[in-house]
Amino acid sequence: MTQFPAPPFPPQQQPIPGLTGAMEPHPDHGEQSYRGRDRLRGKKILLTGGDSGIGRAIAIAFAREGADLLISYLNEDEDARETKRWVDDAGRKCLLAPGDISDSAHCRRLVQRAVDEFGMIDVLINNAAHQATFASPEEISDEEWNRTFAVNISAMFYLSRAAIPHMKRGSVIINTASINSDSPSPHLLAYATTKGAIQNFTGGLAQMLASKEIRVNAVAPGPVWTPLIPSTMPPEKVQHFGEQVPFKRPAQPAEVAPIYVMLASDEASYVSGAVIAVTGGKPML
Repeated sequence: MTQFPAPPFPPQQQPIPGLTGAMEPHPDHGEQSYRGRDRLRGKKILLTGGDSGIGRAIAIAFAREGADLLISYLNEDEDARETKRWVDDAGRKCLLAPGDISDSAHCRRLVQRAVDEFGMIDVLINNAAHQATFASPEEISDEEWNRTFAVNISAMFYLSRAAIPHMKRGSVIINTASINSDSPSPHLLAYATTKGAIQNFTGGLAQMLASKEIRVNAVAPGPVWTPLIPSTMPPEKVQHFGEQVPFKRPAQPAEVAPIYVMLASDEASYVSGAVIAVTGGKPML
């Protein structure tokens, strides 16, 4: 509970979507701590939102477990290149693919590129998300509401639909949900609503794909120290971010990534339709 930084943090704010280098303290993605054990040797991964935060930690962990990755991100080129550097250092292949996953055509292109480069997709990780903070429904524009749904849940469907024909028995889809799936924050109304939808989507798709022997699960993080926080929350909330959970601090991305490794590995062969909470002691319903 005390091995990572705890609030209060220095007041800070960034424009959306935020950059890792401007954060204080700097997030821990497992750069110095994660040790792989070949649990994903030879696996081919399509990962969205892989430039920073949880996505970067996933990329580092998966590469050190022996996987090659295609990393999708919006436009955070500096952060994406840094993630690629860590994957390259692990001796694995890393392809960068900027673009907007709210566009179904772009999602199809991502899947096709992964198939062209790797020959298959063993694991699809739907991790990218958009969020913004609002005090009342009147502040949420039609554009903002639709954007949140397009990035957070529609893209998940587009990518899954396109990837499934290229996935063999034993393949895996992992979706990033949230503690907001069960305990919605009123100031994150649009975001929390999509996270509830992701939990439902995961359960339904897991049942639909059981006959194909493709497993589908979700990870539900609580507060995690990523660029999304200083870029989407007011400075006073950032300063005390994570205090609301029993551990009294946010998770570092490095603490979340191992759950994705477990779910992607053959060790989780009987786990499908699950939502794994990583919430610092706060129970999900």
